[in-house]
Amino acid sequence: MPKRTRFMIWRPLATAAVAALVATFLAPATAHAGPRESKPVHSYENAVREVVWVDTGLDLDRDGKRDRVAVDIVRPREAAAQGRKVPVIMDASPYYSCCGRGNESQKKTYDADGHVVQMPLFYDNYFVPRGYAFVGVDLAGTNRSDGCVDVGGRSDIQSAKAVVDWLNGRAKAYTTRTGSARATAKWTNGRTGMIGKSWDGTIANGVAATGVEGLKTIVPISAISSWYDYYFQQGAPLYDSGPDGLSEYVDSPDARAKCGSVQQMLVDGAPRTGDWTPLWTERDYVKDARKVRASVFAIHGMQDLNVRMKHLGQWWDALAKSGVERKIWLSQTGHVDPFDFRRAQWVETLHRWFDHELLGYDNGIDHEPMADIERHPDQWATSKVWPPRGTDTTTLRPAKGSQAGVGTLGLSKGKGTETFTDDPGHSETDWAAHIDRSTPDKAGFATKPLGRDLRLSGSSEVTVTATPTTSTAHLSAVLVDLGPDTIRDYAASGEGISTLTDRTCWGVGTTGDSACFKETKAKTADVDYTVVSRGWADLGNHASDLTGKPLTPGKPYTITLDLAATDHVVPAGHRLALIVAGTDKDLIDPPSTKPTLTLDLSRTKARVPLVGGAQAFARAMADAPSAAPAAKLLDGVKPAPRPAHRIPEGGR
Repeated sequence: MPKRTRFMIWRPLATAAVAALVATFLAPATAHAGPRESKPVHSYENAVREVVWVDTGLDLDRDGKRDRVAVDIVRPREAAAQGRKVPVIMDASPYYSCCGRGNESQKKTYDADGHVVQMPLFYDNYFVPRGYAFVGVDLAGTNRSDGCVDVGGRSDIQSAKAVVDWLNGRAKAYTTRTGSARATAKWTNGRTGMIGKSWDGTIANGVAATGVEGLKTIVPISAISSWYDYYFQQGAPLYDSGPDGLSEYVDSPDARAKCGSVQQMLVDGAPRTGDWTPLWTERDYVKDARKVRASVFAIHGMQDLNVRMKHLGQWWDALAKSGVERKIWLSQTGHVDPFDFRRAQWVETLHRWFDHELLGYDNGIDHEPMADIERHPDQWATSKVWPPRGTDTTTLRPAKGSQAGVGTLGLSKGKGTETFTDDPGHSETDWAAHIDRSTPDKAGFATKPLGRDLRLSGSSEVTVTATPTTSTAHLSAVLVDLGPDTIRDYAASGEGISTLTDRTCWGVGTTGDSACFKETKAKTADVDYTVVSRGWADLGNHASDLTGKPLTPGKPYTITLDLAATDHVVPAGHRLALIVAGTDKDLIDPPSTKPTLTLDLSRTKARVPLVGGAQAFARAMADAPSAAPAAKLLDGVKPAPRPAHRIPEGGR
């Protein structure tokens, strides 16, 4: 298929909730030849509710029968009666029975005939009256589906891809889980959009990476793009468990009884060494971005410490290289759905996006800015494209200062060395709080206070040359904005939001499926610094991202750490800092030893995407005030204790 080169250009979105709501329901007629907005003209209460079981073509549970996945459908009855075919919005999830969806952890409920009564979230309530079908797929091995959960592998992806194939007449489905009566999808035109947060959005990424025909758009929210990068970064373990624990967490009772071999495959294929194996290759969607035919509307929290921004950055860059049509929202939150941090604008924008991509309405959304970025809580800016034109990778270099471990950051190459000892009890918040003080656990380097704003946009990388005293060592590199601000408190339990008791309604509800959801508001923190971007690595992976080797104490090694994508403005008067340290407590696990590392500053550098490039940095430095800030303890967000078991959904 030829690569598309047309990029979507987007106009600024409305920012007032009332205006967005009015626009959704009361948009005036226009002089355009075709419709510009789907209207709620269909009955939700009388919608067709049915379930089919789609044949995946696999037998992962090895019971001698091909696995079938349960597909719950809610679709407008009027369209079916009139013979009009409708498009499909689909959320394929492992969470419909074990954990629930959304801020209120809603689960599917069923009537006596086994038809869905409550479909979690607002998608069915809002879009079915507007002429869409909504489809909720239980991934293989979960809820009412056959098969086994293989955590982003062939079974997970085929669970959803087979449904897209069935909707387009290329796969078989049945009216019961074990019977032979066939079910067809004559009610749809096959045009499908996939949506979902976390694992659900990950499945959308994976299905799109197959290039399946009929999938027109995906809306991945806080989604994984490569499962290796959920568990490791360049050999450094991010969690003390592997995909086998995640599979067991969501398995249905039937799957737990049948899927021991799959569990063992997940254990054997994901060694805690952090080495890349064929299991990770199968679960890497980035490598197949060239196959993507669907447009992509990606949403991610820039402070997401569950599905970290590295996933968004590498996926976005790969899609750009393949000319995929894209749109993006970046929030200040952690692992949070946009319905819970920008509700009215989200519903309006998603409505217009699906109308454009699935109904083909010429509503102007393809002439609006590509990116919406949250600069301060509930304050948003736009970019025509993202990263903005004029963004250039700029090399910043650390240099020694007047005291050990407290240096400078600028364009000139530094000399000498700095030394620190890994302290697994400290984290990035401890390092940043003591940025202007000599401490044994980190080396910090900061610019002078900026004379002008400086915008970082995209992914950074930090190259270090370090000499360890032990045979194992982990490294962290952190970019920090040093200066006072009010930000979303992404480290609190709500990851940047507080849930209220009042409810607002989005669509039409029934007795068993309310369309009304608890309101939220920004939970904020006043801070003296903001961590902008992070990256980690096992120094043993210096020669290869794929495998690690023991280190020789006293020998220098050079490694480049990939830092997460971001879009952040360091205001005039603030400073930009680079911190290099060992274990980042609660974000990576410590090595088996407690090394001391010596950095060669002449061979250490940060490559940072700056709007305006090196010239913008030089201008900000030229206009910098001469007075140096007084050394003091800085306040940041207060990290919550690390959960005993983390899942991509984050419990939300």
